[in-house]
This record gives sequence, C-alpha cells and structure tokens, in this order.
Amino acid sequence: MTQRISDRETALDTARSLLQSCQKVVCFSGAGLSAESGIATFRDTETDALWSQYDPTELASPEGFAAHPERVIDWYNWRRRRIAQAHPNAAHRALAQRPDIVQITQNVDDLLERAGCKQASVIHLHGNITHDRCHQRCGFQHKIDLANPPGPGRCPMCDAPLRPAVVWFGETLPQWAWQQAEKACREAECLLVIGTSASVYPAAGLIQVTKAMGGKVLVINTHASGASALADMELIGPCGEWLPRLLS
Repeated sequence: MTQRISDRETALDTARSLLQSCQKVVCFSGAGLSAESGIATFRDTETDALWSQYDPTELASPEGFAAHPERVIDWYNWRRRRIAQAHPNAAHRALAQRPDIVQITQNVDDLLERAGCKQASVIHLHGNITHDRCHQRCGFQHKIDLANPPGPGRCPMCDAPLRPAVVWFGETLPQWAWQQAEKACREAECLLVIGTSASVYPAAGLIQVTKAMGGKVLVINTHASGASALADMELIGPCGEWLPRLLS
C-alpha cells in the first residue's frame, strides 16, 4: 500500500529514512523534472500558437519526417532554442550533488548534465536532443549548438537525411541505454521516481522491474500518476521543493 503522509515534515523525515536505509539508489525521471525549468512537457507544446495546428505524433515519427522533413526540423529547432534558454532547477542541482545515484531519464534535454551530473552517469532512454544523427543509422552522430541549431542536412558518410538523435513514435529505445537502465533497476534497493506520468512504455516498466526484485519505490510528483499504485511512499508537490531537502 502506498504511504502518503499529510504532514510535510513527517513525510520528509520518513522518505529520508527510507533513502538512507538503501545503499543502491537509482533515479528515474520524466518531464516533470524539467518542467520547473520552463521546458514544456511534450504535449504542452501543442498550446504554442505556432504548433497548435499539428498533432505532436506527426512531428515526432518517421512517417512525419518522411512527409514533411523541414516542418519536423523546424519544430525540433524551436524546442532546442527553448532548451538552450532554460537553466537547471533546484531538483537538477540536488541530483547532481549525489554522484552515487544512477540517473535514468526520459528527458531528451541536457539539464542534468548542465547541473553537474557526469555525462557517463546519465542514461537517456529516449535519446538526446543535443545531437543529430543519420536517419539510416550508419553510425554518424554529432553534437549541435542548441542556441543556433542547423536546418535540414545530409549525413556526410552515407548522404541520408540528418535528424535529431531522439526516439520517435514507432521506434525502439536505444539498446545500450535500455540494457543499462534495466540492470540498474534490477539492482536498485530504492527507485526514486520523479516527475513522470509512468504511462509511456517500455520506459515505465522499469518501475515494475525494481518492485519485482524487492526494491522500494519512492515517487515524487505534483499529482497522482501511473506510478502511484507501485509506490511504497509518495510525496505530492514540486520536485524542486522536495529533492533539495530530501537529498541533502
């Protein structure tokens, strides 16, 4: 049964005790972690006047890219410029102060790294918007300038179109990232689930991996979510308020 404590200080103490009793802590984060930095969640971008007429799935799929490559690149470059203007929030910074915690994120931004997390310790399940890659997967990939992203381009190795190095609808997760994330969640004594609806699979299935192996699940979100039923404890509220005190 999920434990929810109405008194915030008591809840904080209980959650801190839970974490401190665990040697291996893993963090699994979603869009709510970066939302406090002003980065809209994926579907929130529909409210922008420029893009409100489009279904996001048409802007983030191989089919959409094949039909309207310039439109897709324009949308991603709009997102990139917004991320370039954003700054890590208190939750990112609190996580960066804990190098012992493995970071698994569904976010494609680089705010965890900019906060101080080592790049090698952050597992991006859905790719990384800071890079372009070959659409045909010949292996070419390069970092781009988020503040001044390039327009449509061609792969210098095979001449296929270049595209953001993120996972689109209908595509599989990067094998290496998934294997590393699954391994971390199997070994986790406590999985810290932050700002995710836990509705996007297979990523959301990582919570069940930890539970199946006997690990604890501590959820922090602004509202109940798909992770609530699996939580041993749930803290309701902004992660930027909870995490600095919880991880200090």
